[in-house]
Amino acid sequence: MPRQIFTEDHEAFRETVRTFLAKEVTPHYDQWEKDGIVSRDAWRAAGRQGLLGMAVPEEYGGGGNPDFRYSAVLAEEFTRAGAPGLALGLHNDIIGPYLTTLATDEQKRRWLPGFCTGEIITAIAMTEPGAGSDLQGIRTTAEDKGDHWLLNGSKTFISNGILADLVIVVARTTPEGGAHGLSLLVVERGTAGFERGRNLDKIGQKSQDTAELFFHDVRVPKENLLGQLNGAFVHLMTNLAQERMGIAVAGIAAAEHLLEITTQYVKEREAFGRPLSKLQHIRFEIAEMATECAVTRTFLDRCIADHSDGTLDAVHASMAKWWATELQKRVADRCLQLHGGYGYMTEYRVAKGFTDGRIQTIYGGTTEIMKEIIGRSLLG
Repeated sequence: MPRQIFTEDHEAFRETVRTFLAKEVTPHYDQWEKDGIVSRDAWRAAGRQGLLGMAVPEEYGGGGNPDFRYSAVLAEEFTRAGAPGLALGLHNDIIGPYLTTLATDEQKRRWLPGFCTGEIITAIAMTEPGAGSDLQGIRTTAEDKGDHWLLNGSKTFISNGILADLVIVVARTTPEGGAHGLSLLVVERGTAGFERGRNLDKIGQKSQDTAELFFHDVRVPKENLLGQLNGAFVHLMTNLAQERMGIAVAGIAAAEHLLEITTQYVKEREAFGRPLSKLQHIRFEIAEMATECAVTRTFLDRCIADHSDGTLDAVHASMAKWWATELQKRVADRCLQLHGGYGYMTEYRVAKGFTDGRIQTIYGGTTEIMKEIIGRSLLG
């Protein structure tokens, strides 16, 4: 079915993204995978191309266009290119809204221009060794010392953790803690007591630096409080729908691309003297995946359109996230199987799609959390 949510401007932007990927990303990606981190030059190149801060007001150097469909195009093309390591979606769609909606004018002037040029790379630090989806379990503390906050604790699984120049840290700012005793503090590169641990060794997305972060008596200036004191829970819940939509968009794009690759493979690969595509079982497998992708794409495009209009709610974002990522996982597994032994070789895109995509049902809220959100909305 022809898609109906994009205009000529969106498709022109798609061509810009593809050109950027071909020039600045694909030629270097294997090396980034070996290094376990992408080059900062790629971030600056993305800034020059206008791919950073698309929703940031023009007065701070951004594109001034909050239309989520541009972010969807970016996510789709990076997914098709097999390049999740350059985490522009994390920067633009997850962290960007915190800075544009919660930052003071002074904070915006200080941080947003670099955010848009790629000179300032960002991260958000929520997850702890003992607290993943459970925000009430956060143990990192920030004690009010009059003219500064004294931050202590640790975080793990932080995307952009090595490269980040600006980290939004979720910390307890009341002794009793709990979900409503949390605040957002911005910690900048070079702050005394802020240390990065190892670049974690993952099964996929090897070029995406994911790190442990440690805070030992870090003095965070009072002017680095982001949003309302003890208001982090509400701030986090407000922005999670967009994060989940970004993940869902990548999920269906990955499933469609893996299906496309596999459809071509079974046409070319022969067994027992004829192409695999002539076997009824193979045809049924392709038919099932194609139908599942088509149905999911229809729902996702509706969610993209609704989110661009500001009408998408948290429940439908959760539905999109869990359904699209679980579909991605199933399709990746079935496509790898259809490739046989070649599917297990990392030189084949389907193998990388299998390992790179496995995190999708976990980060941004696990599938189980998504179902809990949906179930609560229906059953109370």
